[in-house]
Amino acid sequence: MSAVAADAFTAAPVLERLSARADELRRQWQSHTLFGYFVCDDFLPADLAEALLAVYPPPDLEGWDQTTYPHQRKKFTRRSGFEEPIERFFEMTASPEFLERISSITGIRPLHADPLLVGGGLHQSIRGAFLDVHVDFNVHPETRLERRLNLLLYMNKDWKREYEGCLELWDMNAKKCLAEIAPVFNRAVLFETNDVSYHGHPKPLNCPQNMSRKSLAVYYYTPTAERVAPEHSTLYRQTTGARGYVKTLAAAVQAMRERISGGTVALLADNLGRRLRGLPPKQRY
Repeated sequence: MSAVAADAFTAAPVLERLSARADELRRQWQSHTLFGYFVCDDFLPADLAEALLAVYPPPDLEGWDQTTYPHQRKKFTRRSGFEEPIERFFEMTASPEFLERISSITGIRPLHADPLLVGGGLHQSIRGAFLDVHVDFNVHPETRLERRLNLLLYMNKDWKREYEGCLELWDMNAKKCLAEIAPVFNRAVLFETNDVSYHGHPKPLNCPQNMSRKSLAVYYYTPTAERVAPEHSTLYRQTTGARGYVKTLAAAVQAMRERISGGTVALLADNLGRRLRGLPPKQRY
């Protein structure tokens, strides 16, 4: 890493940018009544964003989890083995100073970062990928804290509208898409996670074969003393009509083939037993 890039990875410039934009971001957050969210372009100093992109691992590199699920296909995830700039990004977004800036904007505290990056880390999707609209699991499987916020940072230069892949935020009671947010380079989205904050990118990616949809994902938690909803895993909804059911069915068939070939039928049986005992299924991360 160059000296300039190394300097950019100190937390101070990011904290200064957040502080300078706090009023604007707070207004965004408070203007959305169903659940809070904001969109922040040029989230990181340019050197930091470029350094992250320079070491972002390609999808064919070893270390990605490529598991298929009925509502998620061709999406790769990675929670460890990061190059130093990426590791420092996750350290920075878990720092007390960063958490305090986020709390001052959202009003949600006390926030806890997740050093295990359960469900988070690096997310990368290739042509044909989709992630159906959903609400996230609401209780961390190990710390038992309640999930409250998602922070996504996109790493996609020259992204075009025809590539699809927009983050969609939904009001499922009204069956209305509230926002379509393009995953463009150095754009951050922070949104509240609760039982109505439906989100996803359900339209299959139409990007060129040599491109992918890249992001870094960080989730934040609070104590669960006041939790209203029962514990649940990720809950999906269909928003793309008949084509959506077809793509979900195709993904489900592929997922079953992977489970059988990988010898994970026992996991399916275990989840059935958990359901019969009134327990939620094991989380998909």
